[in-house]
Amino acid sequence: MTIMIREEFKDDMLARGFSRRQMIRAAMMVGGAAATAFAFAPELAAAQEEESVKVRISSNECWTGPMPVGLAAFVKTAPMSNRYSPNNERGQLIKAIAQIENVPEDHIMPWPGSNEALVRSIFAFCSPTKSLVQADPSYETMGRAAKFLNVPIKNVALTADYRHDVKAMSAADGNAGVLYVVNPNNPTGTMTPTAEIEWLVDNKPAGSIVVIDEAYIHFSKDYPNNITSHLAAAGKDVLINRTFSKIFGMAGARVGYVMGRPDLLQKLRLYDGGYLSNMLPVASVACATASLGDKAMIAQRRKTLNDNRAMTMDFLTKRNFKVIGPSEANMVMVDWKTKSAKDMQAAFRAQGVGIGRSWPSWPNVSRITIGSKQDMEGFFAAFNKVVSA
Repeated sequence: MTIMIREEFKDDMLARGFSRRQMIRAAMMVGGAAATAFAFAPELAAAQEEESVKVRISSNECWTGPMPVGLAAFVKTAPMSNRYSPNNERGQLIKAIAQIENVPEDHIMPWPGSNEALVRSIFAFCSPTKSLVQADPSYETMGRAAKFLNVPIKNVALTADYRHDVKAMSAADGNAGVLYVVNPNNPTGTMTPTAEIEWLVDNKPAGSIVVIDEAYIHFSKDYPNNITSHLAAAGKDVLINRTFSKIFGMAGARVGYVMGRPDLLQKLRLYDGGYLSNMLPVASVACATASLGDKAMIAQRRKTLNDNRAMTMDFLTKRNFKVIGPSEANMVMVDWKTKSAKDMQAAFRAQGVGIGRSWPSWPNVSRITIGSKQDMEGFFAAFNKVVSA
């Protein structure tokens, strides 16, 4: 296999201390099937394990599917998929995002979901001497990318109430390349207040950027107030990642976007000129654009999710199981006390219910996706059998 690396990409990475072997590894990480397998390793593993289960509540997918207005746009556009961009779908999506987020159009770059841009942020802004600073536990894609490239990783424990400890993150490494904030956090679903993220942006180490992952932000009770797009519009050292995989129900359609200064976005294009950013499936992009402005449906889905999550937390706490929180996303973390999360995952699978994975720092805690009312009732029935056994 021949891997093409743009000259400016080579020069930039060599100047930051990457070896040629690490450069080839970086090239392998972006684009195509290899990148998908790398970025989505846990999700793909869960999907394979759940082919036979009846209740799928492991991968934080939205049980509803795409929004009706988005699905209509998808169906209308799909017959034109013989064209790369029959109606400038990418441009229409950028314009819609700019209007809703009040961010200039040149501060927006679409991607197939958010994982691709997260991975690229590691080799664009980190190096063998410039670390990734992240919360523990949190979403793993950035950490896997850093480990693959031998980038130093500084893990910072969450606060006692499960927020990102922004002061500890700021102090973790004076030579940090990226400080990664997931808000709401995955797997805990907990929120870090915007004011604290603003403090981190203003007090981070010089030369670093803050990558803010807002994949679950539409589930937050304070949305659209507790968001950070204003930091991108103000030209701060931030990249804000969003995806249509969650509340919009488009995990398999692969559409997301990044907001940030044009010079920061340009660094994400160093490998291939942003090929994947330009070549998203037109029907998926049309679905995303139509869905983005459906405020009523966003609110309706958020309310249904909140009701199902409250029902689940009530069920678990009444049975004396600790639930990490408060969660503002479509997931909760359940502490199994003396039982390992891996054993409990296997036990639930035997009952036809696929629950989520665990994190190394919390080996007895499982992530449970909040699904439909019927999904959660199936989880309750399996829980009663598993726990009684």
